[in-house]
Amino acid sequence: MSNQADKIQYSRRFFLILAWIFAVCITVQTFLAGLAIFTNHSYWAYHTTFAIWFQFIPILMLVLAFMGQLSKRIQWQVTGLFLLIVPLQYVSVHVPGIGAIHPVIALVLFWLIVIIIQKVSRLNKNV
Repeated sequence: MSNQADKIQYSRRFFLILAWIFAVCITVQTFLAGLAIFTNHSYWAYHTTFAIWFQFIPILMLVLAFMGQLSKRIQWQVTGLFLLIVPLQYVSVHVPGIGAIHPVIALVLFWLIVIIIQKVSRLNKNV
């Protein structure tokens, strides 16, 4: 393999690792919200601070999507992850009346990252 092909392959592999980490983070975040709702409201502090640790993973994924020469569609989907998690999630929490969309955004985030993982996994198997 050429040096360029190696860079593409490594970028795609690291992209997938970050995508899986992001999927796990969304799951943990949802679990923390459930703990806060159904057991003890003090878990809200964990829910709100945990997001800070993974909210920018989609930016790293976007850089790797370009480096790994992933399709424009995947690049746009990763951009969608960032736009859903950073501006929209925060707006849904702080603007009265639209807070009910907050858990729906979490579902869309999880659904979208699973689709991205499937697509990139198929690409890696074909190379």
